[in-house]
Amino acid sequence: MHNKRLKQPLSGSSEWYTFERASEERSLWNGQANIEEYEAQTPAGRIRGLALRLYSPRSGQWSIHWSSSTTGTLDAPMIGEFRDGRAEFYGQDVFEGRAILLRFIWTSDAADACRWEQAFSADGGRSWETNWIMEFTR
Repeated sequence: MHNKRLKQPLSGSSEWYTFERASEERSLWNGQANIEEYEAQTPAGRIRGLALRLYSPRSGQWSIHWSSSTTGTLDAPMIGEFRDGRAEFYGQDVFEGRAILLRFIWTSDAADACRWEQAFSADGGRSWETNWIMEFTR
């Protein structure tokens, strides 16, 4: 997995750093859930995280729950759905003490590759700043 991350989100900076890493993904419940263990050493420090993704047959949507070893808590879920090789997920978060909106976009053009982008909005969703991009390959 190739990672590209903005050094200082929501600061007006356009300076990025890159790093590589591998993840371990496990499918659960015949594909209605999966869990990802994420660990990386970045120029900004070590990241250890866990993503739990759950599909709701009732709503047809997925929820993504994230936990970091830094906090030891489960963040509020991101909610979204997949359509035609693209998914958008939205949620709320706090960044450097201020409330923000959070967006994930997943895209895929091949069975063995996909792209994930994270963006922050500090103005209620009027504008978005992409701050992390991952390119996955099997």
